[in-house]
Amino acid sequence: MRTSQLIGMLTALSLAVILGTSAAQQQQPQTQQAQPAQYRQQPAPIALEKIADGVYQVTGGSGANCAVVIGQKEIMVVDAKMSEESAEQMLAEIKKISDVPITVLVFTHSDGDHVNGITGFPADIKIWAQEETKRYMDEAFKDEKQRAYLPLIKTFASGGPEYDLGGRKVELLYFGPAHTSGDAVVYVPDAKVAILGDLYFAGRDPLVHRHKNGNSFGLVKVLQSVLALDAETFLSGHADKATRADVEGMIQALQEKQEKVKALVSEGKSLEATLESFGLKETPPAQEGRPRFMNLVEVIWLELTNQQVILAPKKK
Repeated sequence: MRTSQLIGMLTALSLAVILGTSAAQQQQPQTQQAQPAQYRQQPAPIALEKIADGVYQVTGGSGANCAVVIGQKEIMVVDAKMSEESAEQMLAEIKKISDVPITVLVFTHSDGDHVNGITGFPADIKIWAQEETKRYMDEAFKDEKQRAYLPLIKTFASGGPEYDLGGRKVELLYFGPAHTSGDAVVYVPDAKVAILGDLYFAGRDPLVHRHKNGNSFGLVKVLQSVLALDAETFLSGHADKATRADVEGMIQALQEKQEKVKALVSEGKSLEATLESFGLKETPPAQEGRPRFMNLVEVIWLELTNQQVILAPKKK
C-alpha cells in the first residue's frame, strides 16, 4: 500500500472517530436534560451506613438510596437500585456484614431508580409492594427478564402487612397517594426508623408524579401520618437520614407554597403568571408520549384548577 493511500485511510478513520465522539457528546446532555434530577446521580461505590442495630442505609451505585433491615432469620432489602449490577453489588456488601439470608425485597414505589435493579436479586426472592406500585411496574417493564419477577410480587391495598424477620417485626404501611398513588412506608418499630422512599426530599421541593396519580396535598397528609408513628429517624431515596424536625420542616414549606398558589389561583392567575411569581418557567415539554416531570408550583396549580397531565404531542 502506498504511503499516500495509508495517510488517506488514517485521515478518514480519524475524522469518523471525531464525528462519532461529537455526536455522542451532543446526544448525552439531551438525554440528561429529559430526566429528572434523581436519575442523574453520579455513581459512587456502594456503601452501608449503620442507622440503628440491624438497620442500614445503602448509598452509591446507580439509582436511589436503599435500606437493609436484619432480623435473626431473614434480611429485608428496601428498594433495588437502578441496575442489575448495582443491585448485585449491594447484595454482596450486605453479605459482608451478616450471614443471615437475604430473603425479602420491598418496594417503596415504582420509579425506575428504585425498581429496575430487580433482576439482580435471586429468582426466589419474596417481594412486597403496594398494589398500585406493581401495576406501574407491570406497565413499565418491557424486558422479559424483569417481567419474570412480576408474579413474585405480593401486594397490599391499605394498611399493609406486618412482616416478621425473626425477632424483629417490620410494618408495611400505606397512607394514600403522595409522590405516586402507590407509596409504601416501611416502619421498623424497635429501631424507631421509617423508610420513606421519595416521600421526603431535603434542600429542594418534593417531586410529585401526576402521571402516577401523585398529589401534593396527599403528600402533606401522608407525611403527617408518618409523624404519628413512633419513629425518630427517617430514611429516603435521595437525602441523608432525617429527623422529625426535618420532616416537619418539609411539611411546613410545602403547605406555605400551597397557600401561596391557592391565593394566586383565587385571583385568577394563569399558570404562566403563577410560575413567574415564583421566578419559574413552565416545565419543558416531555419526550414523545411521556409525561413531564413538573416543578411543584406547576403541580399545585394543576391540582387546584383540576387540570390534567399535559403530555408532549405524539408524532404522526
